[in-house]
Amino acid sequence: MKVLKRILKSLGIALLLLLVIAASISLYNWRDRHPDYSIDIKIANSTPQRLKAGFAKRPITPTIVDTWNDANGNNKYHKKEGDTYNDNNNNGKFDAYWIAGMSNAKPAQGIHDDVWSRVLVIEDNNTRIALVSLDAIGFLHGDVVDIRKRLPKELGIDYTLIASTHTHESNDLIGIWGENIFKSGVNPEMLEYVKTQTVAAITEAVGKLRRAKLVFAEDLSGADGKFMKDTREPIVKATGIHLMQVLDAENDTTMGTLINWANHPETLWSQNLLISSDFPHFIREALENGVYHKGQLMEEGLGGLAIYFSGALGGLMAPHPSLPIPDPYTGEEYLEPTFKKTKALGDQIALLSLAALKQKGDTITESYLSIRAKTLSVPVENNTFKLASAIGLIDMGMPKYFKTRTEVGAIRIGPSLWLSIPGEIYPEIVYGGIEAPAGRDFDIQPQEIPPLKDFIKTPYQFYLGLSNDEIGYIIPKSQWDVKKPYLYNDERATYGESNSLGPETAPIIYKALREVIQELN
Repeated sequence: MKVLKRILKSLGIALLLLLVIAASISLYNWRDRHPDYSIDIKIANSTPQRLKAGFAKRPITPTIVDTWNDANGNNKYHKKEGDTYNDNNNNGKFDAYWIAGMSNAKPAQGIHDDVWSRVLVIEDNNTRIALVSLDAIGFLHGDVVDIRKRLPKELGIDYTLIASTHTHESNDLIGIWGENIFKSGVNPEMLEYVKTQTVAAITEAVGKLRRAKLVFAEDLSGADGKFMKDTREPIVKATGIHLMQVLDAENDTTMGTLINWANHPETLWSQNLLISSDFPHFIREALENGVYHKGQLMEEGLGGLAIYFSGALGGLMAPHPSLPIPDPYTGEEYLEPTFKKTKALGDQIALLSLAALKQKGDTITESYLSIRAKTLSVPVENNTFKLASAIGLIDMGMPKYFKTRTEVGAIRIGPSLWLSIPGEIYPEIVYGGIEAPAGRDFDIQPQEIPPLKDFIKTPYQFYLGLSNDEIGYIIPKSQWDVKKPYLYNDERATYGESNSLGPETAPIIYKALREVIQELN
């Protein structure tokens, strides 16, 4: 009996130690990476000044050294199924770069096109702003803060906005697309490289500042209807392509072009194993160098540096494999996820953009920049996210009890307003059309109304999704659905909630965005 008691006591102590160790690891992983970090920026200029702008880009492409052998041809790496790797650098381990999006266990086999950190720095003699676009599935707020803290003060940057294109074909910078659900897909050296390259690109862009004029244009002809599919009811799509061309004020040559459109860069879908920025690559190539068909130049490009920003693409806006994309010159329709389909989509959006810019919209050489940006605290109600953060898969950090830090903002540039949205917002929150369908989890009417666009007074509007964070889907609370009966009395649950912080996210983000818009007005 005494022996049994000693064994039980020892087991109890061991179990207690394991619990203490697990709790310590969780608390460490939930720690605040930037204690007391917060912004509350209010810059309200009103006197027009001569504008200056500078562009730069730096590659953030991983170097693929180790490749692998897919024994069963399922495009996923599983050692138990006979898959092996080629240790090309002879270091005794698989140096994989895991492609983010769709699923785990997808090590990149090579590079189709470089992924980039692309930067515009713009100033009005009083205020200087850096607008950055990363070819990444997402970039967490703590990493954005890291970059901001590394920027030399002498650069004079008043506000840095870092958005992700949300490409599903580049390496994981979030953590949840590694070899399996318990291993992070983030390579720390690669994440550091992205930060270093972005600081270098911002620094270079500041060094290239020169007098500029801005040309604003948009295409509202229906690119949303033809080239994207809304895969979740209600059917509400982002409206149009939004453009700002930056010209050298002295010779009218193009310094760069910013394009904002809302569609998931996932044309290549789930089987691709090559690093790529998906259709943004082809849009940027066409805007810079022209649209080519079978090696022949069909439409002149603009020159300069093109920067792509994703818009309100929650919901889910996607170039789904069931959606045919026609070649703009042959009319041949592509369904299967291939680079031909991806190029056709990029060329189509580029052609609409080039045509819109030819219409010569509002052009300004003088204006003022205004900024309103602030830090928010949002509850993390998603248990999967809590666990992923606890075991170190997602480097989220929780400054308060199961609450994470994020940010919203608005920037006024001449006749345009640029809204900084920290995730994948559902288009109905921006444009209208929120419903309270049968089967919803909360017996409430739409909360996030009127739509955000109703508060914006400028003629040109840019909605920058996944900006300064990636908190996942921002879903109207009256459309939240994880329990039976399911929305619209469907037989199964809808997709989205599993990749959202929780049902309170949308009301909080909507209220904050509405406030920064109104304060900037």
